[in-house]
Amino acid sequence: MTLHGTARSQAAAPTTAKAAPGADGPGPRRRLGRRHREWIAAGLFIAPDALGLAVFVGLPMVLSVVLSFFQVSGFGSYEFVGLGNYARMMDDPLFWESMRITGVYVVVLVPLLFVVSLGLGLLVRQRVPGVGVFRTLFFLPYVISLVVVGLLWKFMFDDQVGVVNQGLRAAGFAGHSWLGDPSTALYSVIAVFVWVMMGYYMIIFLAGLQEIPREYYEAARIDGAGPWTQFRTITWPLLRPTSFFVLLMSTVAAITGGFELVFVLTEGGPANSTSLAIFYIYQQAFVFGEYGYASAMGTVLVLAMLLCSGAIFKATRGGRFDDDR
Repeated sequence: MTLHGTARSQAAAPTTAKAAPGADGPGPRRRLGRRHREWIAAGLFIAPDALGLAVFVGLPMVLSVVLSFFQVSGFGSYEFVGLGNYARMMDDPLFWESMRITGVYVVVLVPLLFVVSLGLGLLVRQRVPGVGVFRTLFFLPYVISLVVVGLLWKFMFDDQVGVVNQGLRAAGFAGHSWLGDPSTALYSVIAVFVWVMMGYYMIIFLAGLQEIPREYYEAARIDGAGPWTQFRTITWPLLRPTSFFVLLMSTVAAITGGFELVFVLTEGGPANSTSLAIFYIYQQAFVFGEYGYASAMGTVLVLAMLLCSGAIFKATRGGRFDDDR
């Protein structure tokens, strides 16, 4: 029986050796074909959005850069001026003042919005009855049009009948012209913008907080860590990708999204104290008809946003994921 078993195994060995190459041959081809199908499917899903971005975002940006080298008259004539618009911009004190105001606006708004949104995210994360109502109330301003928000707060900031000054007078303080005083107008716009956007970024922070496993906090409590230690050693490091997204999006929103509020609340005044760069560009293009000059300023503003985005990326992500090494 041993001899027969040995003979059978020896007879079967060549068959197995011959079948092995044939079995392994189609495998890589099947994997390659499946990978190609996945790439094609991904391309078909991405194509509509990519086409929309190319037509409605990419093409206008390219045309804006091209337009910045021309002097456009109100009658539709184009005169090539090369870098003339950029040279004019270098000598325009109102443009640099608007850039300075935009810098103050971003430096004050972005950290304030970040802290408020993170605090609200930590607050509504608690599992208490009725927390869903507070989430809805905090998010509600974001779904309202910025024009409507501006009109609402313009009435609330009114010197005589506004509820803000009425509340201050009821508490024994003197009223103030919040939108009429150059020293407070910009900060009033910042307060309104934070009120509008804090609910949106609260939801983003809440999503990031819910991705952190609760086992980490349970282990930290067992080790005797308090709330601040848990936040510093668990929440903050693991929330870094979400923080990067919030900082980046809020910076872009601050630079480009303050136009509606400024237009409705102050129209750039008083004394140009709220004339953000995006509002000054609008004035040059649609009030004075300087489309080429406005395109040049818009190009510089986009480059400034790219630099800010790179700085945020470097500060929040580049070389900071020590736990992943």
